[in-house]
Amino acid sequence: QVQLVESGGGLVQAGGSLRLSCAASRSIFNLNVMHWYRQAPGKQREWVAHITTGGSTNYADSVKGRFTISRDNAKNTVYLQMNSLKPEDTAVYYCAALPGGFWGQGTQVTVSS
Repeated sequence: QVQLVESGGGLVQAGGSLRLSCAASRSIFNLNVMHWYRQAPGKQREWVAHITTGGSTNYADSVKGRFTISRDNAKNTVYLQMNSLKPEDTAVYYCAALPGGFWGQGTQVTVSS
């Protein structure tokens, strides 16, 4: 049973923008901190950002000032707005609900130079 469903990945030129979405069931959404992680080819998965149930946010230094995480409680959805994208942002992006241990299937983001 799929608990988290991501969408919004794609191919974009450097400097462009994408918005990722992650839809969750209400119980998962209301009881967990929602995170975005990413994994580039040949690299370990890295944490990108999180947003708490109260709306507090935190970002990895590599994306601070360019990415914005937000949540829509009415839609049980978390978003990752990615601006000023760089080729090094190319990765599979995963949504996670922690500490519940729920992960999405991942969505590919490719930034061309």
